[in-house]
Amino acid sequence: MIVLRGNSASGKSTAAQEIRNRFGRGIAIVSQDTIRRIILKELDQPGGVNIGLIDLTARYALHHGYHVVLEGMLRADYYAEMLRRLIHDHHGRSRCYYFDVSFEETLRRHATKPQADEYGEVEMRAWYRPRDYVPGLGERCIAEATPLNDAVERIMLESNLRQEC
Repeated sequence: MIVLRGNSASGKSTAAQEIRNRFGRGIAIVSQDTIRRIILKELDQPGGVNIGLIDLTARYALHHGYHVVLEGMLRADYYAEMLRRLIHDHHGRSRCYYFDVSFEETLRRHATKPQADEYGEVEMRAWYRPRDYVPGLGERCIAEATPLNDAVERIMLESNLRQEC
């Protein structure tokens, strides 16, 4: 299991998709945005229904033999307990990464995204949480200057995922 966390537009979703592109079948991407915003249309809040559904979705995929890439902002104050339990209960290898990107770079990257018109600087400033690490996860930092290819190669190597495609 791989957990990719960080602020909006830090590269988590792109990295998750690239990991699956390189690995091939057998990777389940569990996206916080998909579950929270699309499936449930829920606000991000402590104890939100999406937290349990993210947990159940990841566990279900792991139980059925998938490697899981769980990605999202997954703010520490809301998601830490669920993440720690999920990793503790998983009998396989787990690796956690935090995409550490400055607010200025976050805005620059956001401007290139398809949903750039859906929300802007005001919302992103309210969401932004610098260095929002989860104690006890042993998160590895992916620095702002790290090219996508290098980040994906590092994550796959450290997670012992071999390219199949």
